[in-house]
Amino acid sequence: MRSKIVAGNWKMNKNLAETEALLTELAAKLPDTQAEVMVAPTFVNLAAAVRTLDSSVIEVIAQNMHFAESGAYTGEISADMLLNIGIDTVIIGHSERRAYFGETDEILAKKVKAALAKNMRVMFCFGEELDDRKSDNHFKVVESQLKNALFSLEASDWGKIVLAYEPVWAIGTGETASPEQAQEMHAFIRKTITEAYDASIANNVSILYGGSVKPANAVEIFGKPDVDGGLIGGASLVADDFVAIIKAI
Repeated sequence: MRSKIVAGNWKMNKNLAETEALLTELAAKLPDTQAEVMVAPTFVNLAAAVRTLDSSVIEVIAQNMHFAESGAYTGEISADMLLNIGIDTVIIGHSERRAYFGETDEILAKKVKAALAKNMRVMFCFGEELDDRKSDNHFKVVESQLKNALFSLEASDWGKIVLAYEPVWAIGTGETASPEQAQEMHAFIRKTITEAYDASIANNVSILYGGSVKPANAVEIFGKPDVDGGLIGGASLVADDFVAIIKAI
């Protein structure tokens, strides 16, 4: 049975004091839920976040990592550094990493393998741009991103993979992705994995939706059969909004 997951990606937001305050509020307001709840603060606040949530079931995860174990990579963070402070889940391939920092499928494949080699859990992000959707290439783009970064993995590796589909065209563009469009793509993703591996892997991998989930639309989106939760951006920075989304699952 695949996990239900609600993860908050805080991106480059919240200083140390703000991080500790928000996490304390979230821990106090966390509803009774069978879903896994995760938060990804900025790197400089990860260790403090782990300490703040020491007695909470909320998991602290990282927004990114490098594929090398160590070396001359100024500004980068390794898997071992994350593990050393109690982080064993990492987001890889977020659309902003691809768009602003030039992360290619080849780079992301190396990051995924590096994380798995350290027995970390990977939340792998992917999704099409607005031009891809308007030109009806969205399925091809998503299939290519999955194939190039993940389809060289062993079947056994998939137990450590969580997928997060991000329709980039529906984030901050004024365009809106419907719950039906989310379900259509999630079903396609499972079909693509089935064809590359088998139905068991496809049916057991959690696929999160990352297209501007908010309290107002969370129930309908999470109600779709192939949507296993959400990777939440802005709404995860407001405790009451994030708690409402957790309740929706």
